[in-house]
Amino acid sequence: MTTEPERFTVLLVPEYVENKDAVSARDAAVRSAVVEATGETGETGYPRYAGDGIVADIDPLTRTVEALLVDGSELGYGLSALVAS
Repeated sequence: MTTEPERFTVLLVPEYVENKDAVSARDAAVRSAVVEATGETGETGYPRYAGDGIVADIDPLTRTVEALLVDGSELGYGLSALVAS
């Protein structure tokens, strides 16, 4: 039996960050949100998490954001979604 985490922190990070080697994803984030498990499975087949205006399908094994809505819209160009470590 596998147990998915109850919550993750999702970071929205610009794809281009000056001095990327010296800046952490958390410091570069333009927005962050704590998302909690909804108990649903998303269109991608992964568990769905929601909170603070963000709805995400997240693979709990790889901590990869597979699908994402921000305030009801798709993520804008130039931004990436990461799960904080």
